Amino acid sequence: MNLLHSTALAGALALGALTALPALARENYALLIGASTYPSLDQRFWLRGPANDIDLVATYLQSNPAMPFSPDHIAVLADGIEGGTPPTLQAIRDGFAALTAKVQPGDFVYLHFSGHGSQAPALDPSTETDGLDELFLPVDIGPWEDNTGTVQNALVDDEIGALIGAIRDKGADVWVVFDSCHSGTATRAAPSVDDEIRMRKLGPEALGIPADRMIAAEGTSRALPDPHDAPPAAVEMSATPVAKPGKLVAFFAAQTNETTPEKNMPKGKAGRRLQGVFTYTLFETLAERPGVTYRQLAQEVLRKYAALNLARSTPLFEGDLDDPIFGTGAAGRVLQWPATAKDDALTLPAGRLHGLSEGEELILLTSPADLDDAALATYKVTQLDQFSATLAPVDAAPDALPKGAVLRKTSATLDLSLAVALPAPGSVPATALKAAIQWAQDNARLGPRIRFVPAGDDADLRLAVIPDSPRPDAIWFMPASGLVQTDGFDRLFSISTADKDAETLGQVFSENLSYMSKALNLMKVGAATSGKALDVSASLTRARFDATSEAVIDGSHAAIPSGGVTRMVPDDVIGLDLSNPNDTPVDFNILYVGSDYSISFMGNGRLHPGDRLTEDFVLVTDDAFGRDRLLVIVSPADPQSAVEDLSFLDQPPLERTRAVGDGARGLTGLLDEAGFGQTTRAAVSLSSRKKKAQPAPAFLQFEIDTVPKP
Repeated sequence: MNLLHSTALAGALALGALTALPALARENYALLIGASTYPSLDQRFWLRGPANDIDLVATYLQSNPAMPFSPDHIAVLADGIEGGTPPTLQAIRDGFAALTAKVQPGDFVYLHFSGHGSQAPALDPSTETDGLDELFLPVDIGPWEDNTGTVQNALVDDEIGALIGAIRDKGADVWVVFDSCHSGTATRAAPSVDDEIRMRKLGPEALGIPADRMIAAEGTSRALPDPHDAPPAAVEMSATPVAKPGKLVAFFAAQTNETTPEKNMPKGKAGRRLQGVFTYTLFETLAERPGVTYRQLAQEVLRKYAALNLARSTPLFEGDLDDPIFGTGAAGRVLQWPATAKDDALTLPAGRLHGLSEGEELILLTSPADLDDAALATYKVTQLDQFSATLAPVDAAPDALPKGAVLRKTSATLDLSLAVALPAPGSVPATALKAAIQWAQDNARLGPRIRFVPAGDDADLRLAVIPDSPRPDAIWFMPASGLVQTDGFDRLFSISTADKDAETLGQVFSENLSYMSKALNLMKVGAATSGKALDVSASLTRARFDATSEAVIDGSHAAIPSGGVTRMVPDDVIGLDLSNPNDTPVDFNILYVGSDYSISFMGNGRLHPGDRLTEDFVLVTDDAFGRDRLLVIVSPADPQSAVEDLSFLDQPPLERTRAVGDGARGLTGLLDEAGFGQTTRAAVSLSSRKKKAQPAPAFLQFEIDTVPKP
């Protein structure tokens, strides 16, 4: 049977009846599993990222400020990492057995799975929505055994659930992260994409599972009872028989019908290495925002996926999401770290993973409680790795480092440039594009922050010519990974080249980049401001629209939990519940960013202290389907000022198939920079060192999947 199903949580997990997490677990343990090399499989299926994932996670767990893990409480089952035990099926079972034997009620357990996933015909199809068992593949995976209907040494979802259930039976609370995917859907790569980018999925054919067995199994698939329900997660934990089982939170890199990549992370940084995109993004976000809840962490991960164009997969988050990470939120938002003297420099126990960058300036303070204007000196980052930094003084430094001194990060900056990887040279469409780009540059149609790089280089957006695609003469716009499911071309944007001269192609191409950059940078601004923003409370509601009466059906409004991707179908109405708990007024603007890169201005207004807005804003139609975002931008309101108006950001949709086509202030000025206009600035500061600086605007981003009715 399946092991963690969104529709089964209320009953199967009985979450509401579980005991609350203690403020601090008595002991905390981790079991980290990373499978990279598979001797029985062709080497093209081997991975390199899982070993780096496990190294990253183990280091973070020992250094995290919320609840550090003792090294002797972290068990590592990973090949390719020093001191790690190869994660064979038996080693994984033994690791779980040892962990289960030692945990006590109130303990906390972190589990991490990085490696290949796959699917196989379910042993009991009646328990699987899609008729398939999800698999995690240990390194000693073997072939399909037709007589037993199983893949040799595969770790089946049922067993994973039982192993985790045994830990919860002891009263320990569990957080489990799966950075693998189970979809066997084929993927296509843009030509010349770095070979290091790989998908963490293994198609059933690679395991020798006969195609007819898969077809027969999928024939038992049962439709979801409600189109609003998300696809099930790969692992569903059934209820345990004990009176007070431990709590459970589960994070998945992708839904069962999706794939997830590993690639060099972080993008464009020296010393980057192959990582699971989900693992790196998850722990980068956690390092920047320790002490948050699981739901807040999930929201920020989704925001980064959107703003950085990381992957087309949809992470899934289940369980007690409103609990603080690791059971304690004491660490809070960390923007400063204790400084240690080293020769004429200072070192920090924080690095690239915590949001620091080379050349960034921090201020030295005598005490963590000091205001910014009490700074003793300014220091600049000169050396940086994932978990540490070295800084040199910019101006006069104190003769001696005060005891308890800290270095504080005072500004958040975001890169508003766009790196675009060109298609592999040599084809007719690529040659046509080169001429079009030259025309656009000569005629100032491309902003100064757009940077073109060769086909295999790191980029935010990839251009490709794909001869066996539905449009072999077109230039395809692909995500940063350069990977797309073979059935996903209808969700990509492309420009035909055979029917355009250089000028026409240059016009259409530059317009495409302008539209995309404006939408992507709007989300980048939101991601950078979210940590120091206004205190506001917001949630979405869903209602149904009656086309006959052209009105919202009375009594159909229902609250939508945050922390994941909300599914909407045509005739759904999206509403907003927004309140202002501050003692000063705030302005709000509501924007809807479509999967077609449209930006629709939905309205604005002012909320005075204690005010609450409950209003419907969006009617979902069947014009287009995909990943949309509702952005609610809340900014401090100056006395006797006009309401902040961001309607200038409105832009029509970008057609997926393109043929021939025809000095501000405050928040408005900041968002003017979101497009690629005439300015050459590549970064915008979102905070200042003023003693009483206004809080940054709050960018509330809600992820929405619009899907057809069944």
